[in-house]
Amino acid sequence: MAQIFRAKKTSNKGKVLTLNVKSLDHQGRGVANHNGKVCFIDGALPNEQVKAQILDEKSKLIEARQVKVLTPSEERVAPFCQHYGVCGGCQLQHLKVDSQITHKQQAVSKLFEKFAKETQLAWQPAITSDDKHYRRSARIACIADKKTKQFKLGFRAQKSKQIVEVDSCPVLNVAFKELFLQLRLVITDNAKLHSISHVQLCEADNGVFVLIRHTKAIDDNTKQTLTTALSDSGVQVLWDDGKMPVAYEQLPNYRVDGVEFGFQLNNFIQVNGEVNEKMLMQSLDWLALNNQDTVLDLFCGIGNFSLLAAKHAKHVVGVEGVDTSVQRAKANAEQNQLSNVSFECFDLTDDISSAKWFDKQANVLILDPSRTGAFDVLKQLGLKQFEKILYVSCDPVTLARDSALVLEAGFTISKVGLMNMFPHTGHIETMALFQRR
Repeated sequence: MAQIFRAKKTSNKGKVLTLNVKSLDHQGRGVANHNGKVCFIDGALPNEQVKAQILDEKSKLIEARQVKVLTPSEERVAPFCQHYGVCGGCQLQHLKVDSQITHKQQAVSKLFEKFAKETQLAWQPAITSDDKHYRRSARIACIADKKTKQFKLGFRAQKSKQIVEVDSCPVLNVAFKELFLQLRLVITDNAKLHSISHVQLCEADNGVFVLIRHTKAIDDNTKQTLTTALSDSGVQVLWDDGKMPVAYEQLPNYRVDGVEFGFQLNNFIQVNGEVNEKMLMQSLDWLALNNQDTVLDLFCGIGNFSLLAAKHAKHVVGVEGVDTSVQRAKANAEQNQLSNVSFECFDLTDDISSAKWFDKQANVLILDPSRTGAFDVLKQLGLKQFEKILYVSCDPVTLARDSALVLEAGFTISKVGLMNMFPHTGHIETMALFQRR
């Protein structure tokens, strides 16, 4: 029997290429071409020539990382964080802040042209904040190193589960500046605290909160040791064993336009408080609600958009798939004495034909979905009943994809604007207003 021998396919992983970078993609990676393949290069900027090492190669694309800049861009700057390039938190500290916004806007425009065939977008000024100390919340990874007897505390490395030990983080609020060192010192010295799996930080309008999550029981005396060590920082320490509800002496909250939003630390909130406030006020400005409007707010969370909309509209219905967020939204409505807003728990990827919350009188639709977008529910909604649709997106790919459905239903894009919620990262937050033709 004849045997057929196939040449073993060689891998180019690790090979270094010289590339001319043309643009940035929507993840903040440089884009170049090599032998008919598109190359995505971490750490490279447009108009640069770089040496890049191949991380992965497929039939039509190459993923690589910049190892040397041969011809630097005028937009390149020195990163301000000592952990940059190792820590996975930031990807664009090497690019001027204003240029980050410009390139993100260009990336969104390309995606709209690709998915929605829309070439002329009515761009509005971007919503921005200070580019440092902007994060009011974060999650710190922890692990006890059995070999060194040290307690590692920091953020995950780029594309890895490894922990990069951090002494301070310049994009976190100033309130957390000394916290890494304080936590590492007290936890390392007490083996009973080595079951801590991660620490959640949050600076609310009514205080600084530190939530300690642990996998094994910790006695009250040991808990008090850590609480006492952090007492000079003025933080409120909370404990979560994954079994019992977290005991809050007072709930964290933030306030926007006279509305108080209470939340628990397992509820989703926007990490950039300044951008969140500006985003909410822009939504009211763009929608121009009045007492004749009925609003349907899908993926409403704890009521971030719903509660402010209720101050101006006839009625608001908020829908969210996470029950704890729905319960918090209801409590927030009651706390703010807003009787013209109601909330329902519903999985918005399910069939909505029998959903009791759907109001056929609603003429305004607000969407604030996760990265997966709102395609499933948009396919089912009778979009023609709406006069205005406000789409708030944390993923420009799903926004552009979903926009095609809205445009096909007889809408135009009247306004689009970036919200730089995460400076120095590849994340892109966008707000788009659709109006019926």
